[in-house]
Amino acid sequence: MQTILGASGQIGEELAKELKRGFTSDIRIVSRNAKKVNDTDIVLSADLSNREKAIEAVEGSEIAYFTLGLPMSSGLWEKQFLLITRNVIDACKINGAKLVFFDNTYMYPQDDRVLKEDTIFAPVGRKGKVRREMAELVLNEMKSGKLEAAICRAPEFYGPDKTQSITNALIFNNIKAGKKLKVPLRDDTKRSLIWTPDASRATALIGNTPDAFGQTWHLPVDTSHLTYREFIALVSEIYGKKFKYTIISKFAFRIGALFNERLKELQELLPRYEHDNVFDDSKFRRRFPDFKVTTYREGIGEIRNE
Repeated sequence: MQTILGASGQIGEELAKELKRGFTSDIRIVSRNAKKVNDTDIVLSADLSNREKAIEAVEGSEIAYFTLGLPMSSGLWEKQFLLITRNVIDACKINGAKLVFFDNTYMYPQDDRVLKEDTIFAPVGRKGKVRREMAELVLNEMKSGKLEAAICRAPEFYGPDKTQSITNALIFNNIKAGKKLKVPLRDDTKRSLIWTPDASRATALIGNTPDAFGQTWHLPVDTSHLTYREFIALVSEIYGKKFKYTIISKFAFRIGALFNERLKELQELLPRYEHDNVFDDSKFRRRFPDFKVTTYREGIGEIRNE
């Protein structure tokens, strides 16, 4: 059995589809309000902050995928994420399950260095510090030999359906709402965005590749690393409509943060938009040369056709 812990988000749902499509029909879906993704799924509603529930959720599993997300709240992350991570690690060790830990880049420096698997952790802000501690918990267990695990790390998302990201919120959601597009801080810095179905497909592949464990993997992206100016130009070409956009200044974000809790929570992520933010996926590409990465043109076209 392969179990997805936190399967209610876009990554978890796409992961369930990919596991069924390419690897197994014996899938358990776990979340607070678990629902089937595939008709053959087994569902278990569980609060993973409860250690006994976490152990129950992983019981009988060969592989457990940690794809759980929490709302953008520093206080909630500090209260819940480390506790849940410890519970999941314990559950995997007790049940003899492998762990595939889906991670983000919040713990990395927010400057112009190219991000690689061995880039130092230098988080900016409270949420970044939580993600560093979570990653370090998994890494330490891996190094001790007590846990067989792999870390799958992804940069900012863009994607279909209910993908949640700054790019989706400021560009594609505004297109749907007939509003002017927005860009954070600068439109001339290079960005690495990952297509959410690719992130899930790559995670499923790593989870079902025995020699991929014991390592951190950067998941694959379109390596053109477009600036937002170039990205919106491509969006305009594919939609057949010239989209105008506004660049939101740091000052505007600060003012907005006084009145909007979500904008307040985004403050610590802003430095990454002042610099090139390039994500190196060459390790994955060397190990899995046949993996077909979705291009920006293909991804944007799919969003347009939704």
